Amino acid sequence: MFKLRSTILKDIRILFRDRLGLIFMFIMPIILAIVITAVQNSTFEILNTNTVPTLLCNRDTGEAGKQMEIAINKVGMFNLKQVTPNISEKEIANRMHAKDAVVAIIIPSNFTQKLKHKSEETAKKALKNFGMSIDSQHVTDNDSVQPVTVFYHPVLQESFRRSIQGALKSSLQMVQNREVLKSLYFSLNETALPDSLENELINNQLAINEIPISRDGSRNIPNATQHNIPAWTIFAMFFVVISLGSSVVREKLNGSFVRLKTLPTNYLVALISKQLTYLLVTFIQALVIFSIGIWLFPLMGLPRLNIPTDIAGVIIVTLICGWCAVSYAIMIGVFAKTQEQANGIGAVSIVLMAAVGGLLVPSFAMPSSFQYILKASPLHWCLQSYYGLFLEGGKLRDVILNIIPLLGITLLIQLITLYGLKRKNLI
Repeated sequence: MFKLRSTILKDIRILFRDRLGLIFMFIMPIILAIVITAVQNSTFEILNTNTVPTLLCNRDTGEAGKQMEIAINKVGMFNLKQVTPNISEKEIANRMHAKDAVVAIIIPSNFTQKLKHKSEETAKKALKNFGMSIDSQHVTDNDSVQPVTVFYHPVLQESFRRSIQGALKSSLQMVQNREVLKSLYFSLNETALPDSLENELINNQLAINEIPISRDGSRNIPNATQHNIPAWTIFAMFFVVISLGSSVVREKLNGSFVRLKTLPTNYLVALISKQLTYLLVTFIQALVIFSIGIWLFPLMGLPRLNIPTDIAGVIIVTLICGWCAVSYAIMIGVFAKTQEQANGIGAVSIVLMAAVGGLLVPSFAMPSSFQYILKASPLHWCLQSYYGLFLEGGKLRDVILNIIPLLGITLLIQLITLYGLKRKNLI
């Protein structure tokens, strides 16, 4: 016990001298957690509360053009800036390049007249299917409704463009339905559709009730913080490879292993010491990053981190994730020949495992061929264990199927490390 305590104190002193390693283990993941959570939260708010700067050019002078304006405004997604109907497409593009807007919508001229003709034709076809005799006047190709034109700034991602397109299609469908209803009512009653009935038919839409599933029955909606804090905590844990991997390489190069062989001790004591020391470091990392999510994020206007009810489960998952990260760092240090190799291979491999494991790209968005590869990444099982607690509101027993593979990978890493030590005659 005295040897172990002395070795732990030695490792702690070495750790505090490694300023670069401390930066990688604490400062970098904290910055990443803050920046990425802020960016992702801003994206969520754009879809929920914020609006997209949009130029609206209504070249139609009829009722349908006005209704289209109202429908687009009701979506709540756009911050509309009206422009004159005679503005050219080049001028619109110049204003968008000047960052006046990222989207421009052009309602074509004669939109009302041609939409009305199309709606009348649709109504007549519907009545004809009911066996009613009607005056058939076919709409010619020249009467086809010109499409609503949308200009996008190149900075908009495809997923966001699709959201905008869906919102515009919904608005256009509402205007079309209104005209079809008017035509049907007039064909049947030979009078105009009353405004009260029109509003009741158009606006009487069923509500959508969104309920996030959770194991504990809570109805808390997951936010950007719940997604990012666990992910970047895991990332921070595995970046102990910068400090720990280099420490193992230094001890190999300066002859510490050889000197230990001449003393009445075993290098396994040193390995246990390093694991305990850096396991404590990973636990402190989790405490620091979780604390930032709980107390600092609300002061910055970001969503607060909601800690799961199963605190013991969070502690156990954190310790297992930390043990896996420490084991991986020691393995890199054992097989690396220089500190540069340990730092380079360690950092690159962690970024790759994070990408494959679902930290950088959601696992459900990966192609089917990657679904098998991601299961080989320990970061994937760490993330799934945390998500089971933070997002699904589960308890330790609910994430046990994620913990078992993680423990298996950790034990495999430990065996590979022992094999490397024996092969190099270090123990």
